[in-house]
Amino acid sequence: MKIGKGSSLGKMMKAEALWRFAAMALALSTFSTGARAQQCLFESCAHDGKDAKELSVYSPVPPSVASKPIRSAPRLSTLEGKTIAIVGGSFMAKVTHPELKKLILAEFPTAKIYLLDEIGAAGPFPRPGVTRREKVAFQERLRDFGVDAVIAGNGGCGLCTPREAGSCIAAEEIGIPSVMIAATGFVEQAKSAARDAGLAVLAIAEYKGSFAAEPRETLLEKTRTSLWPQIKAALTGEQTKAGAAQPAEPAAAPSAQIITGTPRQLEQIFLDSGWTDGLPINFPTEELVNKFLKFTDLAPDFQIGTIPPAMHITTVRDVAVNAAMSGCPPEFMPLALAFTEAMMDGNFRRPLASTHAWTPYCWLNGPIVAQLGLDCGQGEISAARNAAFGRFINLAMLNLGGYKIKENRMGTFGYLMPWCLAENDEATRAVGWLPHNEQLGYKKGVSTLTAASAVNWGNNLVPATVDAERIKDLIAYDATEKSQMAVRSGMPCTYRVFLITPGVAKNLAGRYKTKRELEDAVVAAARIPLDERAFANYWGNPGSAFDPETYTIARHRMKISRTENAARTPTPPWLDWTGFNTLPTVPAMERGKSAFIVTGDPSRNKVLCVPGGATKTIAIKLPADWERLLKEK
Repeated sequence: MKIGKGSSLGKMMKAEALWRFAAMALALSTFSTGARAQQCLFESCAHDGKDAKELSVYSPVPPSVASKPIRSAPRLSTLEGKTIAIVGGSFMAKVTHPELKKLILAEFPTAKIYLLDEIGAAGPFPRPGVTRREKVAFQERLRDFGVDAVIAGNGGCGLCTPREAGSCIAAEEIGIPSVMIAATGFVEQAKSAARDAGLAVLAIAEYKGSFAAEPRETLLEKTRTSLWPQIKAALTGEQTKAGAAQPAEPAAAPSAQIITGTPRQLEQIFLDSGWTDGLPINFPTEELVNKFLKFTDLAPDFQIGTIPPAMHITTVRDVAVNAAMSGCPPEFMPLALAFTEAMMDGNFRRPLASTHAWTPYCWLNGPIVAQLGLDCGQGEISAARNAAFGRFINLAMLNLGGYKIKENRMGTFGYLMPWCLAENDEATRAVGWLPHNEQLGYKKGVSTLTAASAVNWGNNLVPATVDAERIKDLIAYDATEKSQMAVRSGMPCTYRVFLITPGVAKNLAGRYKTKRELEDAVVAAARIPLDERAFANYWGNPGSAFDPETYTIARHRMKISRTENAARTPTPPWLDWTGFNTLPTVPAMERGKSAFIVTGDPSRNKVLCVPGGATKTIAIKLPADWERLLKEK
């Protein structure tokens, strides 16, 4: 792709001046230390003159796996006498779906309706080449029950929207027309999920509002006056409604495609194409990218794998391009390859599109921490080299994974910038514990990267005691306060990482000889009073509100007691003031879902509980001549 000097892409938008100023400010403030200012995009912040030289750079976005096209099913002439499945269960579906059933039967009395769990759901549509039993079983039930149309909903969060869209896509795939219900802010995500699956047109009934933030009467009224007309039109009319997805646009640029233009033109192309996060980048020229490729024995065109949700077929060169853009030094290439491999793990990746804003980060173990000059002490995630790798994670999410803000990365308030930290292996061994990777079975001397995600950061616990048991109690108390969602309303036994400064680790190790012993003790102590848990999950339910007239909090308490294994246990020490010796409690932690990392300022007594998603540990693969390459650097 070559952009001429007189092309429209060469013209700057009015917003460019503001953006360019921000870029310069960030370059000065964030990348001011030594070599960090190298080549920083946008390094030529002066306007291109008439003699500006053109550059040739790589596109940072790999091509996607070609999904098998799914043809939209023909619409029905009428709903009279038809069998309709209203499926799903997200975001007040127990209110909207029964109301839709009433509305359909009032207008089409001979229709037959299956509601909610009577048919089930397909779940998120699987990526190309993958078969999911849930989807296959759903399609079989649609056939067995003679379903003529599917209504799925409600899309009101970053994880439920692809799930509800999946039922529509599965129905369309076998020739059954469908329509999905989605709140305004999730319409684009539903369209994106359909396009990625090969369905160019997905009918959507748009709910203008927040499902769970409006009174029941408002929800019912909007179902009658807004959703139902859209649904009826989508199932019986042409698929050209405003709520339908549009055909997918051509890929921005295939892997390894060279783009040529002046610096100003390239800046605008990268911005307009959505290839940057708005911060300065380095131009990924062939010369710069080749410096990164020297730090791996893998061929540039070697395919690492296909990364959802955009299903990008990612090569080693694609990783090098994004690492070069991020401002990382070339010797970080093995780290970049390791994180890219971790991105393919479903357990780690699953929550990253959520409205709850899981932010990806990583920590490192092994000799590579010292070899690359990464920080594991005071202010580590803000140290220049650590921060540079955090920036790579951000660009990898955007360009390699295809996570785009407001499309399929749906954080309600946005996301923190990803970060990188390191365990202090020496301090860990000094207290008699094993570093995280050796605890998992890796041999001493092997360097690893562990990918994780966080929904909380910076709220430190400061033990005012050296007593190990009391510190353990404080950690458990902190864990009960820092769950997947605020006030412990979501899943209480979420994954957690505990960052422990060396001095506190030494105090704990005096009683708990291994990290596993410490985890077991914290798990046993981390209990939530049943009444608190029931209250939080009832009034702060992450998906739907309950109707107190038909489902009381007392009934919900009984359900929580049954489903979350409540037991009468000794009262947690932080609740001794209640005067009760025992209380009905539910667990806040499960064994195997925590990591204890010795890191941070050795001059400070701190513990940081970081709740989030599952972790994935990858052995970092170094080139055969690693030592020579480092010496040359």
